[in-house]
Amino acid sequence: MHARILTGEQIRVTSDAKEIVAALTGGLPIWIELEQQDRDCDALLADTLHLHPLTIEDIWSDRPAPKLEVYDNYLYLIVHGIRGVAGGERIQLAELDIVLGKTFVVTHDAYHLCGEVEAELDRNPKLLAKGPAWLAHALLDHAVDQYLPVIDDLDAEIEDLENDVLRKAVTKQGSPVLRKILRFKRMLLDLRRTSIHQREILLRLGRGELDQIPKDATPFYRDVYDHFLRVSDLVESYRDLVTSALEAYLSVQSNRMNDIMKTLTLIATVMLPITFIAGVYGMNFKLMPELDQPWGYPAALGLMAGVVIVCLFWFRAKGWIGNRELDLPEDDPAAKG
Repeated sequence: MHARILTGEQIRVTSDAKEIVAALTGGLPIWIELEQQDRDCDALLADTLHLHPLTIEDIWSDRPAPKLEVYDNYLYLIVHGIRGVAGGERIQLAELDIVLGKTFVVTHDAYHLCGEVEAELDRNPKLLAKGPAWLAHALLDHAVDQYLPVIDDLDAEIEDLENDVLRKAVTKQGSPVLRKILRFKRMLLDLRRTSIHQREILLRLGRGELDQIPKDATPFYRDVYDHFLRVSDLVESYRDLVTSALEAYLSVQSNRMNDIMKTLTLIATVMLPITFIAGVYGMNFKLMPELDQPWGYPAALGLMAGVVIVCLFWFRAKGWIGNRELDLPEDDPAAKG
């Protein structure tokens, strides 16, 4: 672990456990960053900060859901940032644990979400001088701001997905498109589940009902909630778009299957009278007059060909063949792909 201690107007960075305990005992504003569990960290959390055993357990555990717990002398927060993965088809939620006390902030940042806040604090110690609640606000604000670039990238990815549905669903490439849709659907479902809980936590922080957050900081926490509310609304709208893309994919596949069945039905309809004619003249009864005629065989073939031609003309007149209902218009961007 290491800590940033405000001494006068300077920030002192230290990893000495005794110095950290002395700063806490002296009431100096301090930000403690936990890296990995060891004896010194457990002693600091339990004996010096007097954190509840369940809080200590949660800090070292990976919790999939956001959380807010209010104790007499501190707040415990679990929030999640976001990390995009190349290709845009997956995201990774990154847990950030924050313990907010009267003079201290303790964080466990396994995914290194707080790097920019560290750099800002080193440049401007006034952030910690204003109080731990302001530092906690900076951490939350930075974690929420990381959502927006990843969510904006999803917009372009989902637009490409919709084009793929129209362009590839009618080809042999339909199965990869379906897998891509289902990956997006699962990803947005996980993101929506997390955003619902985190939105409620940020709303509670912005109401001004918690003693650890001063009144003058409440509007800034409310601003963080407003930013995350936009993220939550975008996730909900993208989820609806992916659901519509799935329905469109299934509709296109259904139309394609209908076309295949129509083609097979037309072939069977054409073959039925031909099979009937071949069956009649394949009975070989002696009293069948056409069997002794030299023109009987070509006449039977001609009759079959005539039936086929009549059926085809009739199907075309009815509009059952010759129409490609799944063709995309020339100005459709999917058609150009």
